[in-house]
Amino acid sequence: MLFFYNLLLPIGFIFFIPGLLWKLWRRPGWKKTFGERFGWYKYERIKELQAYKNGIWIHAVSVGESVIALALSRKLRQRCPDLPIVISTGTTTGQELVRKQLPEGCTAIFCPIDFFWTVRKVLKMLTPKMLVIFETEIWPNLIVQARKRGVKTALVNARLSDHSAKGYKHFGFFFDPLLSKFDMIMAQSTGDRDRFMEVAPRARVVNCGNLKFDQSVPADLQAVDLDEVFGSGEKKILLGASTHPGEEAVIAASFLELQKTDPALRLVLIPRHAERGGEVMDVLRKMNITALRRSNNERSADGNVSCLLADTTGEMLKFMKSADVVIMGKSLAGHDEGHNLIEPALLKKAIVTGEKLRNFRFLMQVLTGKNAIRTVADDRNLTPVLAELLQDKALRDNLGLLAYQAIAEHAGASEKTLQELDKLLA
Repeated sequence: MLFFYNLLLPIGFIFFIPGLLWKLWRRPGWKKTFGERFGWYKYERIKELQAYKNGIWIHAVSVGESVIALALSRKLRQRCPDLPIVISTGTTTGQELVRKQLPEGCTAIFCPIDFFWTVRKVLKMLTPKMLVIFETEIWPNLIVQARKRGVKTALVNARLSDHSAKGYKHFGFFFDPLLSKFDMIMAQSTGDRDRFMEVAPRARVVNCGNLKFDQSVPADLQAVDLDEVFGSGEKKILLGASTHPGEEAVIAASFLELQKTDPALRLVLIPRHAERGGEVMDVLRKMNITALRRSNNERSADGNVSCLLADTTGEMLKFMKSADVVIMGKSLAGHDEGHNLIEPALLKKAIVTGEKLRNFRFLMQVLTGKNAIRTVADDRNLTPVLAELLQDKALRDNLGLLAYQAIAEHAGASEKTLQELDKLLA
């Protein structure tokens, strides 16, 4: 099957190129070395990377995974201070984040597109002892070529939704042997472990817990100064975080209804993909909502602004710290996959989301089991749920505290993961 994969991948990539170039143009982040995606390295860059040979290669595709990868790399460096680490990302935003926060002894590259010749070139250049892949980045050539070179391979913080598991089982003749090539798969939950085992009974899978439970908020985290946008008067901040198409309109409609009885209410929207900024602004204009764009460094002269569109990257935590209520996206307007709820919980914020999050079911169980989150079964229920929270600060504070405590109870995945990685390195 790998033969047919390698035969079809270049053909499929031709159709992928326009989207790749469009994202490269529209999406912010580090782009200077994007040619590394195609295995293009300048001579000076190759010489620079010589210092990171015979170490660990950690791959995390985007911003969320990159944050966890950085935390894991710091802990690995503490245990193995002489072991160099290369962190790769697949997105420009993830690359920029990693480059800004690289621990000592670590460097960053773009992960090569999964052509066997590009993967082979990078593996030959880095000669890693171990390849650590995050969550769902299952690239056949990367895995197979690493194993051929004797590189230990681990899939960490691994998750597999019901939908993906069905697809994987349908093509079990391909995914069973591929997943079995991992020296270890470290699943986020018992459910994820069981789904991996259903797809690949021969695979070595353990439940190490979700590394995101071990996240921490920087002690010096500064909230965004929203006075520059909304003025210095009293205000309540409703934050729509990591929103997807359709959700901005749903949240904005609730905001307009709530503002009728709560004129101090202000809205901040952070679309999951910053390049959708223009599209979201069009939605807000049609709804007659006065908004400014963060990406344009716009400021209000008179404070008569109702909404800030934060179409930037790397500022989510700062905006969450400024918020009174956080609505997590990809859970409304027909979306039901969800996004990571741990960050607002760590900041002790009142969280609102749709009631079904297919990609974060265990996390939802943890929070709902402690009554630490508010869910809406239907978009029409969003307004009354928000109204209750916005009218009662004590209720918001208690909900945020319960969320924080629920997350703290499930910490410890990092140590379990590190112990498994130690075994592979031994």
